[in-house]
Amino acid sequence: MAALKRELNEVAEDQPSSLRDVLLGRCRSIEPEQHAIDALRGALFQIGLSQERMVEAMGIPGFQALMKPLLEAIADGREYEMSELVERLANQFNLTEEERNQLIPSGGQTVFANRVGWARTYLKQAGLLGVPRNRWVMITERGRQVLEQNPPRIDVYFLRQFPEFLDFEKRSRGSERNHDGVSKTSTQTPEEVLEAAYDELCSSLISRIYESVRALSPRAFERLIVALLIKMGYGGADENAGQVLGGSGDEGIDGIIRQDPLGLETIYLQAKQWQGTVGRPEVQKFVGALQGKRAKKGVFITTSDFTQDASRYAEGLETKVILIDGQRLAKLMFIYNVGVSTARTIEIKRIDSDYFAELEGISE
Repeated sequence: MAALKRELNEVAEDQPSSLRDVLLGRCRSIEPEQHAIDALRGALFQIGLSQERMVEAMGIPGFQALMKPLLEAIADGREYEMSELVERLANQFNLTEEERNQLIPSGGQTVFANRVGWARTYLKQAGLLGVPRNRWVMITERGRQVLEQNPPRIDVYFLRQFPEFLDFEKRSRGSERNHDGVSKTSTQTPEEVLEAAYDELCSSLISRIYESVRALSPRAFERLIVALLIKMGYGGADENAGQVLGGSGDEGIDGIIRQDPLGLETIYLQAKQWQGTVGRPEVQKFVGALQGKRAKKGVFITTSDFTQDASRYAEGLETKVILIDGQRLAKLMFIYNVGVSTARTIEIKRIDSDYFAELEGISE
């Protein structure tokens, strides 16, 4: 990336002023790195650099350049573990040992594995590949159809033909951006651009949390729900206030949270991994189980969605029953740091006008 920017700077200085300003503007772009790389590649192409020089300057390919090779690597329909695909693609792109081991700033992952992961996320959002279980992928029927078309390149612009991907972009970028991923106005401040980029990263991470949760075994999912409620503060200071009960004889209750040491206040939990929507009958069964325990509070969590009828039914109950669908569950995990960790912290500073005003007011 640094080498590419240096080369762009050097070549841009020899161009007419109008083109030079455009190229240097791209070089100073504050877009996320993987997007900036593709923009810089396009700038170099504009001024006539050869493909060989671009590859040499690029080093590690960007995540969009990895989309088609990743899909081709799983074209046989088998399930593949991501670590295997990372190694295969590294060989395909003839990466050096140094490039394979280069780490992202947080140090928690290699740059190449991170970019393959982003390629996977975008392909998944477009419905070209599926995630049958954690860290495993396989091609979908839509993915096969795309490869049969043999497009010269699969990138973000190509994926925008699929409604699911447009919905993903809308969630990630917000309604103020058009389908080209460009702001409707050119008046955004750097802070606003940065906030939009942060929102996109958060949305993408929440989607990946959701995928990971759906791939859990039923028992692991029940343990997750108990751990999340404890992390949210239910159960007080006692980390052992939660208990998984799921199994034969659980009477429709998968876990409990004791809110006080004596267990006078208890929250009852039901955790269900469903493919379709959860309807009113299932919620009624849970309410019946709560009544059998003479319980006043219950939380029903699913990896799918609830029907409107089920939601209305829960809202009208005397017993307090909270329904949490898969997307809300992923957001709660993100907010309360369950299943995620902080990669790095960035401080955004602004001018302190009061400080300078006070300096002016100090007598000599």
